[in-house]
Amino acid sequence: MALEVVRRVAEEGAYSNLALRAALARTGLTGREAALATELAYGTIRHLPALDRALAPLLNRPLAEAPAEARAALRLGAYQLLRTRIPAHAAVSETVGLVSARRRGLVNAVLRRLAASPPEAPAGEGDEAISARSGLAPWAVAELRALLPSEEVEAAALALAAPARVGLRANRCRASPEAVEEALRAAGVGVERSPLHPDCLLLEHGAPAELPGFAEGWFAVQDPASVLVVAALDPRAGERVLDACAGPGGKTGHVACLVGPAGLVVAADVAPSRARLVVRTCERLGVRAAVLVQDGRRPALRAGFDRALVDAPCSGLGAARRRPELLWRAEPAELPRLADLQVGILAATAELLAPGGRLVYSVCTFPRAETDGVCDALLERRPELAPEPVPGPDGSAERLRLWPHRHGCDGMFIAAFRNVTAPRK
Repeated sequence: MALEVVRRVAEEGAYSNLALRAALARTGLTGREAALATELAYGTIRHLPALDRALAPLLNRPLAEAPAEARAALRLGAYQLLRTRIPAHAAVSETVGLVSARRRGLVNAVLRRLAASPPEAPAGEGDEAISARSGLAPWAVAELRALLPSEEVEAAALALAAPARVGLRANRCRASPEAVEEALRAAGVGVERSPLHPDCLLLEHGAPAELPGFAEGWFAVQDPASVLVVAALDPRAGERVLDACAGPGGKTGHVACLVGPAGLVVAADVAPSRARLVVRTCERLGVRAAVLVQDGRRPALRAGFDRALVDAPCSGLGAARRRPELLWRAEPAELPRLADLQVGILAATAELLAPGGRLVYSVCTFPRAETDGVCDALLERRPELAPEPVPGPDGSAERLRLWPHRHGCDGMFIAAFRNVTAPRK
């Protein structure tokens, strides 16, 4: 199962969380077997560039030219040999047994050579060394270095690469956080409250759809960082709120609960499939939202919203704890395109704000091109906007950064703006 997930992510561009979920459902693995399969798949994906570097000298041709079946098996075997306590003979024999007869000689020979002469652990504090130890791409390590004190750079990279706990937000429209916590503990699920928000609970592991209260809509599956995005938006009962990039709907459901039946939430997404997820999420949570498919840069809406949220498409580096391929999949050359897209959505959404309305911009990433650069470009394009403070765990700031190594949540950037245009008389 792990081999299939690795192959689909590395060769076909699949998302690891979706590929893993589908594989677990199909194979029916549970308990320790499911945990081992998850560790093998996610661990291999997390360290894929370093594993490729370790394998390269042992092949007589570039790894990219090796047969796809053998390439995936070599990566999975290398992870077991270099990053786990699985005995070398077991790692080699089990991995060789996964491939067809015509590929077994290649896989066996390479993995035996790797087991006999593993590469030395990378040393030093440079970007390449930290990348090799954490899995985070060297260019992204350099971005961390520009944003954090030098003594925090490796801690941040390792935290971004570490597996995340399952985050839940109690849906107060259906159940209190205390009731959700009590039900989970009664079912034998280890749970603790997050210090970042009173509605957030953290689980060491567990399939959310199998937890008590899921079908009844007692909670949404959300990292505390995402819950703090809605806290920054601060929607009030009876208000009109736009969620401009709403899929899959966790933040929409939170906003809809807060504005209540007297308010209006419009949830939009450019992808019909993600818009359908918003509908399903709101139905399960028992809240109401008007859902439409639109390009956020060319909205099919009129102005007059009290608040608007743009949780924009981004490189996603801050969410790599849940999708480890994000550590290395994004390329720095993509950042200008993503930043332009974000500015376009934000500028169009700003036009829909009523005078005095609040706009919140969030991305689960940290490069300056997508965060500070986007804020600067937006203020240039929309002079009617003024920065506003955002509450955070370390105090309020106009531009808030959340870090896994500091705050125990996904990496997130949040900024807020106010439409200071005077109301018409």
